[in-house]
Parts: sequence; structure tokens; C-alpha cells
Amino acid sequence: MLKRGPIPALVHGVIEYVAGVLLIVAPLVIEFDSIAGTALSLIFGVAVLALAAVTDMPTGLIPQVPVSAHLVLDFVLAVLLIASPFVFGFSESTAPTALFIVLGILHLLITIGTRFVSAPGQAPAAPDPAA
Repeated sequence: MLKRGPIPALVHGVIEYVAGVLLIVAPLVIEFDSIAGTALSLIFGVAVLALAAVTDMPTGLIPQVPVSAHLVLDFVLAVLLIASPFVFGFSESTAPTALFIVLGILHLLITIGTRFVSAPGQAPAAPDPAA
């Protein structure tokens, strides 16, 4: 067992597909005043969709990436989303900055709250009686 939380892995995967599409569509719908913000939004969107599609979870299309690696990449992605406006110099542009920070925080919270399992079809471990 990797992690227990209230959010099923299936819901986590669906949310990632929605977030990936949102990141890709956002620069087209919202006025991004930053080329860096636009580019990173597209890059992160494609990366989120690709990772969701290749992870060994219920929503994975080609299950190649272990759930444990996905978990680490989720945390890295959340930190990158939050830091990007400041690192890549588009923090003065309100729309992409708000989008990146909000999605980064939400992604972090969803990752923390997801009930990951170590293998497809394996039930989560029983609750720890000491907890």
C-alpha cells in the first residue's frame, strides 16, 4: 500500500485529465499576457495528460508508470506549478499566475488526499488500528 486518503484513485485520474485539458485550453480562453505563461501552461497540460494516460491506475490508458513514481511526479508538478510564475518571470501577469498557483495548490491537496494502491485491482490496506 502506498497511501490512504478519502479520494479514490479513479477520481484522482479523472481530475488529472480535466486539469490537463484546462491547462491547455486556458491560454486560448483567458488572456495570458505572458508568452512564458502560455508556453508553460501548454507544456504542463500535455505533461499532465501524458502522465495520467501512462500511469498504472484505473484511468491509465497504457499502464507503464508505477503509481509510486506517479505520486512523486505529482508532488514535483504541484511545486513547479506554484513556483513557475516567479521562476519564469510572469508573476506580474495575473491570469496565468492565479491559474498556476491555484492549480498547484489543488493538485497538491488532491495528491495528499488520494487513496493510491500499489497494484491495479488491489484493495487498499485495512485501516491501521493504532491511527
